[in-house]
Amino acid sequence: MKSPISTGILVVAAIAVILMFFSAYTVSPRDFALPLRLGEPQAPKTEPGLYWKWPFIENVEYIDRQVLDLDTPPQEVIASDQKRLVVDAFARYRVSDPLKFFQTTHSERGAELQLTSILSSAVRRVLGQSTFSAVVRDNRAGLMTKIRDEVNREATGFGVVVIDVRIRGADLPEANSQAVYKRMQSQRKTEAQQIRSEGTQKAQVITADADRQVAKILGEAKGQASATTGNADATRIKILADAFNRDPEFFRFYMSMRNYVDALKPENTQLFISPDWDYFRYLRSPGGGPAGAAPAAPAASSTAAPNPAPAQ
Repeated sequence: MKSPISTGILVVAAIAVILMFFSAYTVSPRDFALPLRLGEPQAPKTEPGLYWKWPFIENVEYIDRQVLDLDTPPQEVIASDQKRLVVDAFARYRVSDPLKFFQTTHSERGAELQLTSILSSAVRRVLGQSTFSAVVRDNRAGLMTKIRDEVNREATGFGVVVIDVRIRGADLPEANSQAVYKRMQSQRKTEAQQIRSEGTQKAQVITADADRQVAKILGEAKGQASATTGNADATRIKILADAFNRDPEFFRFYMSMRNYVDALKPENTQLFISPDWDYFRYLRSPGGGPAGAAPAAPAASSTAAPNPAPAQ
């Protein structure tokens, strides 16, 4: 049977354990801890570790200190050039002052509701001052930075810092998209037709210039060929004249031999002429015979052949 003293010690020890259990709490690196004494917030615990609180009259509210996502529903925005856009944006933020965060928003859900409203207003205000092309193509990064700064300025009293704002999508409404697509298609066709016309015109100019250069080159080549031919003929006549003046009889003999060779081409050519014809005098006599005509002056063509009647 236990004595009253032992029983009292056990009771005191049990009460001490219970009090210790309800008095200790820990703070992880991912959270802020905010003690609430009878509902009134006390100094927040921002460093990880073990902490103590008054049992039964204090409780601890934990606030996430990690980067949080804030997703807003797509909304329609009218740009400065009166074009409608459906913008889908989101933000990332973190709690910088847990006491102020709790006093103003009370919870993460409350913060999301208020920040969503601020973010939507900032998106409409900033994009409403920009053109459609700036939002879609030219200055999206700059606009996102401007939206982030405006949200940060308005959300300072909530104890949060908006780290980043991103425009996930900025598209035309479906009804406008079809009209814009058809208009862009028509514009592209007009531009393509204009480019083809300009190309055809340039091709005609290039072709005409090429034809002119070809005609010029051919004319110059023909002129040079005629001049070369004329010089060659003059040189040939001079050579023949010099040869004739040096030895007229040998010149006639040589020319007759050339005529025989040229006249009997091709090899199967047959001639039916009188053997007494003067044309064969060198075949009858190496000296040309007594009936040889006076030496003839060199002709312009050395290949002038007699005009025998060829027969098959």
